[in-house]
Amino acid sequence: MPKARHYADLVAVLTGLMWLVVFWSVSLSGQIGSVEPIMAALLLLATLVLVSFVHRPTRVLMRRYHVRKRRTEMWMHLLALPLTLAFLFGVVIEELLLPLDGLQKMLLFNVFATAGWLVFVVTVLIKLAMHATRRPRGGNRA
Repeated sequence: MPKARHYADLVAVLTGLMWLVVFWSVSLSGQIGSVEPIMAALLLLATLVLVSFVHRPTRVLMRRYHVRKRRTEMWMHLLALPLTLAFLFGVVIEELLLPLDGLQKMLLFNVFATAGWLVFVVTVLIKLAMHATRRPRGGNRA
């Protein structure tokens, strides 16, 4: 079970990283005025999705453990909280300082999403350390 748990954590971390690449490529595309970065990110995303569905060992491992649970935790860190924080900070900045255009709002979201993903990675590493240091239950008791 621990190997499947580690695999589920790895899948969730890589999925979050993949979506961060897509989010940042949208900002970069808007900044340079070209669709090439977003097209490259979407091509990478499609390739990873295709490999994960076609490669048999990956499919089998993804069914074994609660990958959905890990991905839900990742989405909470990567999307739900950053969207809320970016909205609140965007409103405060627009009211107090200066108006923001769409690219600046997207950049604000990307910064919060990256911070949320890093918090998720640290959380996964802490859970991994806790599972590694925990003694097995039901061993030899005198």
